[in-house]
Amino acid sequence: MLTEQQKADLKLQLSGNKKIAVTTHYNPDGDALGSSLAIALLLRAKGHHVDVVVPNVFPSYLTWMPNSDEIIIAAMEFDKARKIIESADILFIADMNAAHRVGRELESIVKNTGAYKIMIDHHPNPICEAGLLYSTTESTSASELVFRFFKELYPDAPLSLEYANCIYTGMITDTGSLSYSCNRPLIYEILKELMEIGVDGELIHRLVYDNYSESRLRLLGVALKNMVVMRDYGTTYLFLTMEDLVENEYKIGDTEGFVNYGLSLSCAQFTAFFTEKRNRIRISFRSKNQFDVNQFASRYFDGGGHKNAAAAYHYDTLENTILYFQEVVRNYPELKKFKV
Repeated sequence: MLTEQQKADLKLQLSGNKKIAVTTHYNPDGDALGSSLAIALLLRAKGHHVDVVVPNVFPSYLTWMPNSDEIIIAAMEFDKARKIIESADILFIADMNAAHRVGRELESIVKNTGAYKIMIDHHPNPICEAGLLYSTTESTSASELVFRFFKELYPDAPLSLEYANCIYTGMITDTGSLSYSCNRPLIYEILKELMEIGVDGELIHRLVYDNYSESRLRLLGVALKNMVVMRDYGTTYLFLTMEDLVENEYKIGDTEGFVNYGLSLSCAQFTAFFTEKRNRIRISFRSKNQFDVNQFASRYFDGGGHKNAAAAYHYDTLENTILYFQEVVRNYPELKKFKV
C-alpha cells in the first residue's frame, strides 16, 4: 500500500530521534490499545521518544497489555496529554477515521497540532487530515494495518514478543475471536508469523475473555433478560438502563461484546444494543451476511462503522430511542422481507 516515494518520505520523517505521540479513539478497546502500543513499541526500538495518549480510561481487563501502565489518560492528566500532542514532531492516529472520535477535549488539539500526522485505520470514509493516510476497510483491525505498515516500511526489523502480543490482541478482539471480518488468507499468514514470534493465543484469550468481574457477568444477565426478539424482521435488541448500570457496579468496558449475544439467535440477521447514558443513548449494531449496519446507522442515527459492526449516539430518552428503532426496523426494506 505504500509507494516507494511514501516509504522514502516516511523514513526521512522518522530519521534521527523524534518526539512521537500516538493517540486513538474515545473509549479505547482492544484494537485501539493494541495498535497504539504496538506503534510505540516498534518506534521506541528505533530510538524515538514515544508517548501514547488515550482520551479516557480503558477496560481493566486490558491492563495486562505491555506498557499499558505508561499510557497517558487525558481525562486524568489533560495538561500533560495536551503538551505531548502539541510538542510532538510526529502524531500517529490509530483506529479512528476522524478527529472528533478522539473526544471533545482532544479534538481541537489533534486538529491543530503542528506535528506531521500519520493515520492508520480500517473504518470507511476517513475524513481526518493527515500527511499520510494508511487506510483500508479490507482489514480485521487497525492492529493488522499497523503490522502491515511497518512490514512495508521496515521489512527486516526484529519484532518483539510484546509487539506481537499487541497486534494479536487487536486482531482478535476486533473480530470477536475471528468470528467476523476474517475471510482473507493474509490474516492467517499474519497470525502464523505472530505465533512464530511466540504469541500464546490461549493465554491472551484467557487474559481478555476470562478476566471479568462478577458484576460484569451479572450485568450481562440483566441485558439478556431485557432482550427483545423481533422475529418477523430478523432483528433482536438488548438494552441497559442507567439504573441497571448503577445496581451492577458498571465500569468502563463492562458491556464490551454484549451486543454479539443478540446476533447469536438463529433467526437474527441484525441486532442492536442500547445503553442509557446521562444525556444520550449509546447504540451498538451488529449484523450477519450482507446486511449493512454502517448504512443503517449512518442513515437513521448519524453513526457509522463497518458493514457488520457500527455504533451511534442518540440524543433522546431510552424509551423514545427504542420506539424509533422499532419503527425504522418495521419499515426497513431489507428487514421487511423476513416478515411472514
